[in-house]
Amino acid sequence: MIELRHSLGRSHWPRGAALCMAVGASLLLSACAVGPDYHRPPQDVGAAYGGAPEGHWYPAQPKMAVVQGWWHAFGDHSLDALMAQMPRANPDLAQAEAQYRQARAALAASRAGLFPTVGTSVSVGRGEQGAAGPGGPTTSYNLSGSVNWEVDLWGRVRRGVEAARAGEQASAADLAGVRLSLQSTLAQSYFAIRLSQLQDDLLARTLQAYSRALEMTRNRLAAGVASPADVAAASAQLEQTRVQRIRLGWQRQQQIHAVAVLVGEVPSQFQMPGGQGLPAVPGVPAGVPSSLLEHRPDIAAAERRAAQANAQIGVAQAAWFPNLTLSAEGGYSAGAFASWITAPARFWTLGPALALTIFDGGARSAAVSQARAAYDAQAAAYRKTVLDALREVEDALVQAHDMIDEQAAQDRALAAARESVRQTVNQYQAGLVDYLNVVQAQASALSAEQNALSLRAQRLDAAVQLVAALGGGWPGLAAPEAGGS
Repeated sequence: MIELRHSLGRSHWPRGAALCMAVGASLLLSACAVGPDYHRPPQDVGAAYGGAPEGHWYPAQPKMAVVQGWWHAFGDHSLDALMAQMPRANPDLAQAEAQYRQARAALAASRAGLFPTVGTSVSVGRGEQGAAGPGGPTTSYNLSGSVNWEVDLWGRVRRGVEAARAGEQASAADLAGVRLSLQSTLAQSYFAIRLSQLQDDLLARTLQAYSRALEMTRNRLAAGVASPADVAAASAQLEQTRVQRIRLGWQRQQQIHAVAVLVGEVPSQFQMPGGQGLPAVPGVPAGVPSSLLEHRPDIAAAERRAAQANAQIGVAQAAWFPNLTLSAEGGYSAGAFASWITAPARFWTLGPALALTIFDGGARSAAVSQARAAYDAQAAAYRKTVLDALREVEDALVQAHDMIDEQAAQDRALAAARESVRQTVNQYQAGLVDYLNVVQAQASALSAEQNALSLRAQRLDAAVQLVAALGGGWPGLAAPEAGGS
C-alpha cells in the first residue's frame, strides 16, 4: 500500500486555500458511488391465478406490508385470546425479534462510517536514548485531541450503508414471516383440537348406541332369535370404537401440548380455553386488487437480500480506488509538568492522507467476483421464492374452492349412510338380515360422520393456508363472515 500524506503546520496557513480546494473536490467526487445500481430481479408472475374463479385474482410485485388480525375472520374468541398471548411468550418469535434488533444495530454501525472520528489522549512517559543519554532519563507529558474522517470518494461507505439497510429490511421481513408462520400453525393446531373434541363427542354417542345394541343382541340371543356370532360382532364393534376414542384422547393431549409451546407455557400447566365446535369457514372473494403477493414476508426478505448482495458489489469494487483521509491533531507536549499546558508546548497538524493498494495477489478481483456470484445466488433465490409463492396460492385457491363441492357431496353421503343404518336395523329386527349387515352399515355411517367433521376442519386449514400464502389474507378478511360454513 502506498500512502501519501501532507501536513500543514502553523507556517503553512497561506496554503490553506489549496487544502480547501482539495477537500471541495473530494466532496464533489463523493457524490458518486461505484458498483451497479439496484434493480429488482425480473420474474414473470403470469397474468392471473389459474385456480381463481373467473381469473379474478391478479398477482402483483412484492413489497413489505403486514395484515393485522386475520384470525378474527373465524369469529372464535378463544382463538383470539391465544393469538394475543403468543407474541408475549413464544421463544421463536423472541429469537426473530432479537435478530431484527441485531440488523438494526448493524445498520447504525455502518452509518457511523459517514461521520468523523474524534478522539483524545493523555500520556506521561519516562525514558532515555542510548546507553547513557545526556542528562539521564527524561519525562514527557502529552495531551492531544484528534479528528479523522475518511472521505467516501467512491461510495464504499454508502454502499455499505445501502447493504446494511437492505439487510435490516430483510430481517424485518423475516420477523414478519416467523410471526405469520406461528400464527397459522397456532390456528391449525387450535382447529385440530376442536375437531378432536367433536370427534370425541361423536364416539361417546356411538359407544352408547353400540352398548344398547349389544344389550339388545344379548336379549335376542336369550330369546333364541339371535346367534352367538351376532353377540360377538356387536361386542367387537363396541371394543373397537373404545380403542378409537382412547387413541383420539392421547392424540388430542399432544395437540394441546403443541399449542402450549406455541404460546410459551409449560405443557403440564397449560389449560385449553373453553369453547366447543368449529367456527364458520370465511368466504373467499371472487376478486381482489392486484396486491396479492405484496404481503408475503418471504418474498420481501428475498428481494431485500438481493438488494443487499448488489450493494456489496460496490463495496468490493471500491477497494480498487485510493482512500482519502482528512486528519487533524492538536494539543500540548512538554518535558516538564510545570510547562505542560502552556503556549510554547502547543502543537497541531492538519492534512490529508491518500492510500492505495498496488498489489494484493488478486484478492480484490476475487472479492468482486465473489460479490457478483453472491448477488446471482440471491437473485435466483428471489425468483424461486416468487415461483413457490405462486404455487402455494394456486394450490390453496384450488383446494379452498373445490372443497366446497366436496363438503356438499360428503353431506349427501352422510345422509345416505344414516338412512342405510335405519333400514338395516329394521331389517335385522324383522329377521331379514343377520347382525353383520348392521355392523357394516353402522361402521359406514360412523366413517361418514367422521369424514364430514374432518372435512370441516380441512376447509378451515385450507383457509389458513390461503391466508399464509397471500402473506396475511386479503382485504376485508378480518371481518367474520355471516352465515355458516
